[in-house]
Order: sequence, then structure tokens, then C-alpha cells
Amino acid sequence: MYFTDRGIEELSQRRGSEEVTLDWVAERLREFVDLNPEFETPIDRLATWLARLDDED
Repeated sequence: MYFTDRGIEELSQRRGSEEVTLDWVAERLREFVDLNPEFETPIDRLATWLARLDDED
């Protein structure tokens, strides 16, 4: 398990049964970047990766 997996595990345990929209997730990501601008690039990469998961390329 990677060190970062702890946050993912906590997210799954605490909010795993919730249903949310991608608009809600996008807004939380925007809030996070507003509070932590040094993470703008990785958050943008994550959002782009998620947006393009179904692309054939």
C-alpha cells in the first residue's frame, strides 16, 4: 500500500456509501485547489485523466 492510499481508504470508509455527482466532485476539487494552489497541476491531471477514461487513445 502506498502512503497516499491511506487517504483513499479513509474516503472509501467514510463516504463509500454516498452517492454524489461529478459536478459535486468538480466543485470540491476547485475548493481544494483554491485552498492549496500548489496542488493545481496534480489536481488538473487527475481531473483530465478521469474525464478521458473512456477515450480509446
